[in-house]
Amino acid sequence: MPLLITGISHHTATLEVREKIAITRLDYAQRVRELLQFDGIEEVVIVSTCNRTEVYSVGPKQSRKQVRQWLQSKGALSEAEMDKHCYVHERERAVHHLFRVAGGLDSLVLGESQIVGQLKEAWQLSTDAGGVEKVLDRLFQHAFATAKRIRNKTRIGEHPVSVAYTTVMLAKQIFGDLASKTVILVGAGEMVELCGRHLHDKGLSSLIIANRSIERARELANEFNALAVSLNELPGVLHKADILISSTASLEPVLHADTVRAALKQRRNQPMFMVDIAVPRDIHPDVGKLGNIYLYTIDDLQKVVDENLSKRTEAAEAASSDVEESVDEFMRWLNSARAAVYLKNLHKHARENSDELVGKALRKIRAGQDPEQVIQKLAHTLTKRILHLPSTRLRRAAEEQDDDLLRVANRLFEPDDEK
Repeated sequence: MPLLITGISHHTATLEVREKIAITRLDYAQRVRELLQFDGIEEVVIVSTCNRTEVYSVGPKQSRKQVRQWLQSKGALSEAEMDKHCYVHERERAVHHLFRVAGGLDSLVLGESQIVGQLKEAWQLSTDAGGVEKVLDRLFQHAFATAKRIRNKTRIGEHPVSVAYTTVMLAKQIFGDLASKTVILVGAGEMVELCGRHLHDKGLSSLIIANRSIERARELANEFNALAVSLNELPGVLHKADILISSTASLEPVLHADTVRAALKQRRNQPMFMVDIAVPRDIHPDVGKLGNIYLYTIDDLQKVVDENLSKRTEAAEAASSDVEESVDEFMRWLNSARAAVYLKNLHKHARENSDELVGKALRKIRAGQDPEQVIQKLAHTLTKRILHLPSTRLRRAAEEQDDDLLRVANRLFEPDDEK
């Protein structure tokens, strides 16, 4: 049975289109059952994230049209939209695609690791819904192992490529363990929220959020178990900050050298790490001239991000050989599994004929017929039955000049050369 991937991703469709076709966790089991009702489809896993919705299926080639129509109906998309956005990968290309996805090599953010967890969740949800059998289980286990090998070998995830994450990682490089440090976030927009999320994940225990709107500051502070203050209150708490990250929409600096100098005096000149990711700048350039102040601007961070992105690209290129190796390994298993099915059917056919003819032969011997003649007849009839269909097909292949089938038959029955 062919292995198919049918889907859309950030490479082929806008967020608006991807939202239409996304499958929620609540609907997941029902969607798997719908796909399993199509003729011939034996296994299904649906991977649906903000960047992609892909149906992994094991079934006949004609199921490709059914799955595409199913996706089209779920997103209420036109045929023209599906032609533009939808892609299909078969067999080896499908395996190659999944292994690249698992390794973060096909992600919007190159090398991100979140996709592995999303793939594992999709595999588990489909398993629970009865959509995973031998082939997709083996395929996804290979994908997880490939992703682990890529991350361990290339260290692709060690180079942050977002400004927010780079900010937090720089702070960690300077201070080491952040759990005992106090961080002040100035502003309450998306960038500050992302920084807060990364800091919270690092186990930070003391966080202060300062914002012009105290209501918005409190809203964000509740999420991170932080203290909320207004911008007017910032000078009074500034001395507590080991780290300050600022990103407001102010047209003028919100922190000047005099305010920071006073905070340093209260801190007895213990160093402060400051990151200004606002445009225009929130922190006056003179602050960077003060002793024991480590000030980074958005331009400084962008240089780090660009350098890290370059390192991730190099790591991704190095990971290509791991993907190819894993694809070859899985395809060998898949082809072996397919051969096992053919051999099983062949043995079943031979066994059924053998059982029938042996039964007849034994009855004849018990009835007093010459055993030697009965056995000769048995061997002749059994050989004729087993070879009837292959012989018919080969004669037809010769008449139709099907050289490929004739060559395969020759290889199949040709004795090995004696050594």
